[in-house]
Amino acid sequence: MADGAAISAFLDAQAAEAGAARNTLLAYGRDLKDLSNWLSRRSLTLAGLTREVIEDYLTFCDAQGLSRATRARRLSAIRQFCRFALEEGWRPDDPAIRISGPGRTHRLPRSLSQDEVAALLTAAPRLGRGEAERARNICLMELLYATGMRVSELVGLPAAGCRGDPAVLLIRGKGSKERLVPLTNPARAALTDWLRWRDNAPEGSALARLVAGKGARWLFPAPGAAGHLPRQSFSRLLGQIAVAAGLDPTRVTPHVIRHAFATHLLEGGADLRAIQTLLGHADLGTTEIYTHVVDARMRELVLNHHPLARVAAKPTG
Repeated sequence: MADGAAISAFLDAQAAEAGAARNTLLAYGRDLKDLSNWLSRRSLTLAGLTREVIEDYLTFCDAQGLSRATRARRLSAIRQFCRFALEEGWRPDDPAIRISGPGRTHRLPRSLSQDEVAALLTAAPRLGRGEAERARNICLMELLYATGMRVSELVGLPAAGCRGDPAVLLIRGKGSKERLVPLTNPARAALTDWLRWRDNAPEGSALARLVAGKGARWLFPAPGAAGHLPRQSFSRLLGQIAVAAGLDPTRVTPHVIRHAFATHLLEGGADLRAIQTLLGHADLGTTEIYTHVVDARMRELVLNHHPLARVAAKPTG
């Protein structure tokens, strides 16, 4: 089978059977096409992959100056493809199974303190060209911090699932996987207030036209092909809110708010598996970047509450 056909069959299977997200499929496709091009320059094909060939390719990637994360992602794509080829009977073995990759650099995610998030929430309703826009802004911020949603999940919320003062929201995440996330009381109040403005926009107003058009389906309607607020527009709005709150806008992104959500829950006593579910992580290993918070809390627990923690050490000598 030609490389192009093999890659297409693999991607189709990933989409249909594994429910891989579009961005994941695009990344797999790019990485495998790069490998195929490298192989063709050596008169090789994907069907002839061996452990030695894969290791040579990874050495080439390193020499090209690719980051550790990119090299790890490429090896992941190769592993997935080789496993698929074995399962399909295209080859009798898996040449990638024993290759150890470069791994990823586990940087601690940037976060914000609880006071900094409170400042953002206070500043949000001060921005906007009218009461309706200010209500939308506070709703966006309250929902983001209350749920830890990805920005794409936030701006793509359907209005129908947000009605009736819900105690939880159904969020459709990566790979179309769904999860339920509880709402805080402030988030519920902000949601109710924004829906009131959205649903009762004065006839002929810009908001009314959005709701009557492509934006009818979405909680946060906006002009444009998608019909809802674009991620880039929300990111710019968040930067403006950060400035209004007296914070460095380069420190405040939707992903940082997501990290703050997880960090503050852990600081309050939540366990990692609960955080994994709320964030929509498929693998607990992804959530384990927050273990530094758990470790710090455990140390504080022992030092403050262990019966011998405050006993002075006996002098020596």
